[in-house]
Amino acid sequence: MMYVADIQAMAHIQDLGRYGLRRYGIGHAGAMDTLSLRAGNLLLGNPEGAAAVEIALGGMSVSFAHDTPFCITGAVYEAQLDGEPVYSYWRYTARRGQTLKLIRAVQGMYGYLCVYGGFNVPAVLGSRSTDLRAGFGGFEGRCLRKGDEIPLKHRGFEAKHVGIAPPTPSHRIHALPSSEYGAFTRRAHSVLWQNAWTLQSDSNRMGYRFDGETLELATPLEMLSHAVQFGTVQVPPGGKPIILMADTQTTGGYPKIACVAAADLGRLAQIRFGGKIFFKMTTPQGAAQLQRQNQVYLNQIRRIAENAR
Repeated sequence: MMYVADIQAMAHIQDLGRYGLRRYGIGHAGAMDTLSLRAGNLLLGNPEGAAAVEIALGGMSVSFAHDTPFCITGAVYEAQLDGEPVYSYWRYTARRGQTLKLIRAVQGMYGYLCVYGGFNVPAVLGSRSTDLRAGFGGFEGRCLRKGDEIPLKHRGFEAKHVGIAPPTPSHRIHALPSSEYGAFTRRAHSVLWQNAWTLQSDSNRMGYRFDGETLELATPLEMLSHAVQFGTVQVPPGGKPIILMADTQTTGGYPKIACVAAADLGRLAQIRFGGKIFFKMTTPQGAAQLQRQNQVYLNQIRRIAENAR
């Protein structure tokens, strides 16, 4: 059991998400940065998709009813275990009754508190992820609060202290032209790939809104609602792009100029408000190569964890 002693952040249970149900209007939710979630779980010897707590920027304090190995991945956090510093991407064991305090994220946007075995919340429609809009999944379908007691899948043990390198952050985000790319002007194409885009503070798990030069259509375009997904780059009438994120709706009606490569979605999620990104055009083959590079990183973590048992 993990007890939430204090919390000053938006935090909830997420795994890799809920798939195969978008035709029913059910989004996939899941971690904003699945690469970091996978990395933390592999470091602990968990299945890659075990449920963890996703924390946005702020802090929280928790304690454990039993000795519990844990790690923090994603955003780099200032954190302490009974007053002693602990570091992101390192595996530690919290003793029974010890207090783990995540003070603040010093780099990145979304942190992941992973524990040995994962959190034992019910699977709803094949996933333990919290769907915040619909109010189901995770822990009672909501964000965590002070006083919550979250069950763990396994009573822990003492794990060897070991660390890994975090994924390399990047403000250069690979993307592919999407279905309405040709409906935009040549100037819009040039602006998309060459200019910087600034993340706006009204962004959230549904969509990241960016400011920059306007992207203009060659001619007015009316569209019926169509399927969209995590990573779709839509352009509303104002001409400023919105990248749909983990909690995106299942359909949208704005033209799609691009789609972010799946391998870069985690790096995109870690951009902070006011941060700038640059789009870099890639191909399906290039996007697949980026995925393979991520898998090489995860395989290295798996070997390190196995050798440190």
